Amino acid sequence: MKQVFCVKPFNGAVDIDVSVPGSKSMTNRALLLAALAEGESVLRGVGMSDDSRVFMEALTALGFDLAEKYGADGSISIRVTGYGGELPQKKAKVYVGSAGTAARFLTAMMGLSDGCYEVTSSEQMKQRPMRELIEALELLGAQFSFHEEDYAFPFTVRGRRYEEASDTTEKNNSVSPAEADSPADKSGESPSLEIPLNIDRSSQFLSALLLCAPMTPEGYSIRLTGTREARSYVAITEHMMAEFMDPDGDSDRHKLSAGGMDVHTLSVGGGNAAGPEGINLSSDSSKDCYRVLPNIRYRALDYTVEPDVSAACYFYAMAAANGGTAHVFGVTRNNSQGDMRFLDVLEKMGCEITEDVQGEICVTREPQISLHGIGVDMSDFSDQTMTLAAIAPFADAPVTITGVAHIRGQESNRIEAIVTELNRLGIRCEEHEDGMTIYPTDETETDTLVRTYNDHRMAMAFAVTGTKLRGVSIDNPGCCRKTFDNYFEILQRLG
Repeated sequence: MKQVFCVKPFNGAVDIDVSVPGSKSMTNRALLLAALAEGESVLRGVGMSDDSRVFMEALTALGFDLAEKYGADGSISIRVTGYGGELPQKKAKVYVGSAGTAARFLTAMMGLSDGCYEVTSSEQMKQRPMRELIEALELLGAQFSFHEEDYAFPFTVRGRRYEEASDTTEKNNSVSPAEADSPADKSGESPSLEIPLNIDRSSQFLSALLLCAPMTPEGYSIRLTGTREARSYVAITEHMMAEFMDPDGDSDRHKLSAGGMDVHTLSVGGGNAAGPEGINLSSDSSKDCYRVLPNIRYRALDYTVEPDVSAACYFYAMAAANGGTAHVFGVTRNNSQGDMRFLDVLEKMGCEITEDVQGEICVTREPQISLHGIGVDMSDFSDQTMTLAAIAPFADAPVTITGVAHIRGQESNRIEAIVTELNRLGIRCEEHEDGMTIYPTDETETDTLVRTYNDHRMAMAFAVTGTKLRGVSIDNPGCCRKTFDNYFEILQRLG
C-alpha cells in the first residue's frame, strides 16, 4: 500500500453495505482456547489481521499444529490441534510483535507451563504495559529474566512447572542453557494461589490469567486492586471460556449474584451452583474477586467468530457524519462485543438504529437532522474513542469524552495523538487527564496529512473525518493491517 492515502470525501448522504473481518479480539481468544483444549477445533470466520498472524506464528513456534482454509466466499477457517493445557514445545523462541493479545495471553500461557522460552517483541510492544501481569505470574511461580528493561520485552520466562519437567521434554532446545539458567531470583518464595492484580492499564492482564485456567489444575483466586470498572473485554473472555467448557456451546454467561454484586467464577467439578455440563460457580461477596476453581478443561469445538464490531463502527460513523445509511453484514443485536455500546452513542447523537429482515444492524442519520453534541464515559468501549473523536467536529455542540486515561498506554498515547491531530486539522480540541472535549467546526476543507503514530485506530478513524472534511490525507495507512487488512481498499471503493 502507498505510504499516504488521500481520502476521497463523500458527496452527500451515503448508502453503505460492507463486510468486515472476524473480530480480532475473539479470533485470538479462540486461538488460545483451542490450543488449550483437547483435540482438533475448527475456528470459522476468523479475522486474519497482523495481530492474528503473529498469534498463529507464536503458537506454531510453541509446537501447535494450525492449518488455514479459504472458502470460495473469501471466508477463512483455521484448524487447531490442542493438547489439553500442555505446550508441545518445551523450549522455543517466540515473537509477539505489536499484538497486545499475543503478548499478554501467550506470556501467561508460557508462565504457567513446564517450559522455558525466549520471548521478543516489536519496539512498540516494548513500551506497552506488562509489569502487572508478569508480577502476577511470578506470584504463581513463573520466573523471568529480563534482557533489557525490567518487566518489559524481551525476556526469558521459565514456567511455574518447569522444575517438574522430565528430561525427555528438553530435547527441543531453542534457548541457550545460559539463558535457561538465569531466571529472575525468586528462590525461597512459595508460589501463591491468591493473586492481587491491577488492570487499570489493561484488562488483558485479567483475561490472560482467566483464559489459561486449565494450566493450573489446583485453581487460583484473583483479587483486583485498582479502580477500573470497565471490563467488557473480560466479559467476552468469560463468555468464550463458558462456550469451550460446554460441549453444547451454551452462550449464557455464568454468574452468581452474591450480596447484590456480580461474581465472576468458573470451574468444572465442585462449587456451589451447578451450570450445564458441570460448569459451576463459587460465591464471593466482591465483584472484584475472580476465583478459578480446580480442574477446568476445555473441549475442542467447531466455533464461529463474530464480525468485528470495532471495525463496523467506522462505517456506522461515516453514516453519522455524512448522513445516509450504513449496513454491515453479520452484525446483529446478539453480538457480544463491548463496542456495541457505540451504537447507543450514535443514537443519542441523532442517528436511527434499525434492523433489516436478517436482523443485521443499520445506522441512519437523516440529512435534515443535525448530529448532536454529547458527553460520554467511554471507559468500557475505549477503542471507539478515536471513532467518536473523528465525527465530533461535525456535531452541533461540543463532544466530551471521559474515562479513557488508560488509552495513553496503548499503541500510541491516544489522547495526545487525537488532540494533536484534530488541532492540526484546525479543529479546537482540549485535552483532559482522562479524555478530551472537541468543539464543532465550520471548516469544510483542509490540506493536512494526518500522522498516525503507527496506530491502526488513528489511521482508520481519521479517514472517517476525511469522508466529510475535504483535503485529509492519512500517513502510513498500512498500519491498519494490524486489525483490518483491506480497510483502505474498501474505503476507496466507497468513495
